[in-house]
Amino acid sequence: MARKSVIAREVKRAKLVKKYAELRKQLKAEGRWDELDKLPRNSNPIRLHNRCRLSGRPKGYMRQFGISRVAFRKMALEGKIPGVTKASW
Repeated sequence: MARKSVIAREVKRAKLVKKYAELRKQLKAEGRWDELDKLPRNSNPIRLHNRCRLSGRPKGYMRQFGISRVAFRKMALEGKIPGVTKASW
């Protein structure tokens, strides 16, 4: 499990990205780069990092489900993800 502070930092960044999204779009369209530079760094969506919703794990993230591969495997074996079964041939 990731540290709570790291998870909280990502949540804070996501809020900033959402808050400044429209303003960033407008400033980029008008080409006002000096004002764009004055916005908070964490309001840039490129600084976001996908994390598992259950454990906060940063690596092995599966976008389609929003969780890490470890959590996905556990939930799939328990039958908690509809339509997902273990492959065998």
